[in-house]
Amino acid sequence: MSVKVRFAPSPTGLLHVGNMRTAISNWLYARKMGGVFFLRIDDTDLERSTSEYEEGIMEDLLWLGLDWDESAKQSERFEQYDKAVKKLKGDGRLYPCYETTQELDLKRKIQLGQGRPPIYDRAGLSLTETEKEKFELDGRKAHWRFKLDIPARVEWNDQIKGSQSFDIAALSDPILVRGDGTYLYTLPSVVDDIDFEITHIMRGEDHSANSAVQTQVFEALGAQAPKMAHFSLLTGVAGEGLSKRLGSASIKSYRDEDGLEAMSIISLLARIGSSDPVMPFTSVEPLIEAFEFSKFSRATAKFDPNDLQILNEKILHVTDYSAVKERLPEELTEKIWNVARANIKKLDDVKAWLKIVNGPVSPVIEDRHFIAKAIGMLPSGQWDNETWKEWTAAVKKETGTKGKKLFMPLRQAITGLDHGPEMASLLPLIGEERVRARLKGSEA
Repeated sequence: MSVKVRFAPSPTGLLHVGNMRTAISNWLYARKMGGVFFLRIDDTDLERSTSEYEEGIMEDLLWLGLDWDESAKQSERFEQYDKAVKKLKGDGRLYPCYETTQELDLKRKIQLGQGRPPIYDRAGLSLTETEKEKFELDGRKAHWRFKLDIPARVEWNDQIKGSQSFDIAALSDPILVRGDGTYLYTLPSVVDDIDFEITHIMRGEDHSANSAVQTQVFEALGAQAPKMAHFSLLTGVAGEGLSKRLGSASIKSYRDEDGLEAMSIISLLARIGSSDPVMPFTSVEPLIEAFEFSKFSRATAKFDPNDLQILNEKILHVTDYSAVKERLPEELTEKIWNVARANIKKLDDVKAWLKIVNGPVSPVIEDRHFIAKAIGMLPSGQWDNETWKEWTAAVKKETGTKGKKLFMPLRQAITGLDHGPEMASLLPLIGEERVRARLKGSEA
C-alpha cells in the first residue's frame, strides 16, 4: 500500500509554528516514501471560515515549497457526512441529548465536587420518546453523541510514542453533531480519512485522546484506523507552554514582517524534537532523505524564535546568487551579492550594501591629515582584490600607522560605517572614482 498523509488546517486563522510543523513532517514523509501529500481544508465551521484564510494557507504552503498532490474541502462533502450519520444512528451508535450548556456545566461541577471525573453520564440514552418530544416542543434541539464501546481499551502502536493504550471509560461520549445540525471535527475527519484512503495520521500528542475516540468511530463505520504518529508538544525555552506571543506567530508574519527565508522555518521545524541536529539547510533534499519517525523524541521539544533568526543568517550566508536573483534589484550583481551576503541577517539588508557600492554615501572623516596622505597613495588603474592590501601597505609604510588605527579611518571614509564586508572585496566594486570622492569628503 502506498503512503498517503494529510494536512488538515481550518481556514479560521493564520498558520503558525505548531500546525506548520505538522505540515512539514507530513510532507517530508510523503516525499520520502514516494507517497501522496493530501491537503484537506477543514471548513465545516461556515461562520468562522473565510476564503481569505484559505488562500493564506495555500500561499504559506507554496511559499515553503510544500506542494500538495490532492486536495478537498469539507464544506463540499456534507452529503458524505450525512450518510455516515444515518449509518451510525441506524446502528445505535449515535444518540440524541438535550442538555443545555448550563446544565452540562452544572453536572461537571457536581461530579468534580464529589471527587469524580467530569464524564458525561449518558442521560440521553435513557430518555423516553415522550421526554424527547417534550424537549422538542420546548424548543430544544438534540445534539448527537457517539456511544463509545465501554468497557474497552483502544490500543495502537504509535510510530513515535510506541505502544499506546487508552481506557475509553475515562472519556465522555463525544458530540459529533451540534444542535443546529453542524458537524464537529471528529466525524468529518474520520469520513474523509476513510474516503481518501489516508494511511498515516501525524499530529501533536494533544490529539492522543482524539485518536482513541476516532479509532472507535472508524470501526463503527466499518473501517480500520490509519497508522498514528503523535509528536511531542512544543514548549518555550524554559519549558513553559507556548504563549500566544511565542507560539502563535504566524508564518505570514515571519515571512512578511520578519523577512525570514522559507528554508529557515523548514530547517528548524523539520528537526525540532528529533535526534538530528538543527542545521541551516538551503535544500529540502537532505531533510527528506533523513526523515525517520524513530528519530523523534517522546520528550517535549523547546521552540526558540531566536533560532529562526540565527538559521536565517546562516542560510543567507551560503545562498547562491541564482537562488535569490529574482528577488533582488536588477543592479545588484552576483559580485555584490557574494561580497555582501555574509553581512546580512535578512535578504532586504543587502540593499544597504548595494547603496554602499553605488552611493551616495556620506563619508565619516575624523583625521583629515591622515586621509589626505592616504589619497596620495591610492593606486590608479584596474582595481582587484589585491588593491586594498597594496594601498594599506603603502599607507602604513608612509605614516607608521597600523592595525585598527590604519584600517578603520579608511573604512569609515569609504563606506560611512565601522563594519562590513572585507574591504579587499568591496573596494573594486565601489570603484576608484567614488572612493577618491569619498576620501575627499564628498557624498558619492
